[in-house]
Amino acid sequence: MAKYIIKGRKKLEGSVEISGAKNASLPIIAATVLNAGKTTLYNVPDIHDTEMMFKILSELGGKVTKKSNKIIIDTSKIKNFKISEDLMRQMRSSVTFAGSLLGKYRKVTFSYPGDCDI
Repeated sequence: MAKYIIKGRKKLEGSVEISGAKNASLPIIAATVLNAGKTTLYNVPDIHDTEMMFKILSELGGKVTKKSNKIIIDTSKIKNFKISEDLMRQMRSSVTFAGSLLGKYRKVTFSYPGDCDI
């Protein structure tokens, strides 16, 4: 972790850009299925877990478009309700799609979520 030591009586000024939170972004991405249309998200962290969520959306029939700090998700063409075992096993949070798919379409097929040997 970096450390800053400030000496003197000078005023500090500036700004810091805070990235989005993974634990907030993942369930929101899954919830876009409930919209069954276009959803725009901002400040989604560019990490493995969010990429896996986008791959699952694409596999289901959704479309994900990235434009700088904006993610546009279109779930209007979802016709598949099965999440492949390969993508489910990439991370535990993939199971959040189950609730969205069940809530919207009343059906879903998936395997055990991954990243955990329970």
